[in-house]
Amino acid sequence: MSKRKLSRQQRWRVEKIQAERERRAEQRDAQESQKLAAGEYGPERPGRVIAHFGRTLDVQGEAGDTVRCHLRANLEGLVTGDRVVWRAAFDAEGRVVEGVVVARRERQNVLERPDARGQLKPVAANIDQILVVFAVEPAPHPNLIDRYLVAAEATGIAPALVLNKIDLLPDSGGELRELLARYEALGYPVVATTTSGETGLDALLARLEGRTSVFVGQSGVGKSSLIDRLLPDEALRIGALSKDSRKGTHTTTTARLYRLPAAANAELIDSPGIREFGLIHLDEQQVAEGFIEFRDLLGHCRFRDCRHRQEPGCALLEAVEQGDIHPERFASYRHIVDSLNETRSGPP
Repeated sequence: MSKRKLSRQQRWRVEKIQAERERRAEQRDAQESQKLAAGEYGPERPGRVIAHFGRTLDVQGEAGDTVRCHLRANLEGLVTGDRVVWRAAFDAEGRVVEGVVVARRERQNVLERPDARGQLKPVAANIDQILVVFAVEPAPHPNLIDRYLVAAEATGIAPALVLNKIDLLPDSGGELRELLARYEALGYPVVATTTSGETGLDALLARLEGRTSVFVGQSGVGKSSLIDRLLPDEALRIGALSKDSRKGTHTTTTARLYRLPAAANAELIDSPGIREFGLIHLDEQQVAEGFIEFRDLLGHCRFRDCRHRQEPGCALLEAVEQGDIHPERFASYRHIVDSLNETRSGPP
């Protein structure tokens, strides 16, 4: 379906609205600059961005207080988790009423996610680990887990796997336990958890302690339910599973950082729910490097341009035959590469 063309009058109205928004934004920036110059804000102090709302931010100070702050005119690109320098404005009684962020401090790392056009968009910063959450229900697919792991490896942020709803597992553990053992053998931390029972979150809390973490995973795996249990004082909306499709509904609308009361020095960034962590920005080499058991073998094929299909002397294929690479992991790698190539080439 072709896009509807706008009339000249409609284009003029759109441009007028955009110009008015830009004018108001410039006025706000000018007012903040005047206040800074006039000394209406206090001294600089460190803080952490815990939520982002366009030109305003929620910043948490060292004392744990949260203040709604404006952005300085020349400061762009801040995300939840950024460490910043901000200045406070006070009322007549000396209470902080608002603030302004004047600088961003150096980032440890940044988590980026490709948008619909394949352009990388920052989501959160200064993260210690990515928790890939999957559940007994909806049933996880190994290829989807592998996609999340490849995406996490590409960020340089350590991933860990969290199996939720273990109360629904059969006593024998079933195929999921075998799948977990496969990832554990590769060196990935694996945590089993449930919101049922008093001790269901103990292993997860131990994993969160001393770290800033972010949950990713398909909808319906219980990310918001876990966070609701970890943060009992926060009002989080929980999406129920559809009885027909057994798929979840998206519930989180903006990335937000929380400090967990039940774990020492633990922070959690709840990011917008996503069914699939896009990989469209990665090439075949980066996908291969995302499979950690491939890394020592890459560059050792007979041919420098080996694509690891049917080429003689392929180090990866030989490793599969020798049992050093699990055949399902290699099939998952091939599936990811083929799906990316199909996406880029488009319909015939």
